[in-house]
Formats: sequence, structure tokens, C-alpha cells
Amino acid sequence: MRIRVQDILEMLASGVTEKQILADFPDLETEDIRACLKYAAAQASHAVLKVA
Repeated sequence: MRIRVQDILEMLASGVTEKQILADFPDLETEDIRACLKYAAAQASHAVLKVA
């Protein structure tokens, strides 16, 4: 089973708890959710370049 990082992030953003996500997707582990958050943080930290 595969679940997209975006799906996990959207669930967390909408208030679904980590515990609920893990119950709904038993193949996931806490480390998977942490990896999604780490990925999102890395994406958000990219520099924004202005094109003149």
C-alpha cells in the first residue's frame, strides 16, 4: 500500500491525529509520518527567486 506525502500532510492539517492516521493505515509507522513532516519542512525552506 502506498499513501502520498500530500495525503498525510492534508490529514494532519485538517486535524486528524497521528494516532488516527496510524489506526487507519496500519502499514504506516510513526517514522513515516515524521518523514512526511521533514519532507514538507525541507520543501518550505527552499529559497524563492524573483525573476525580473
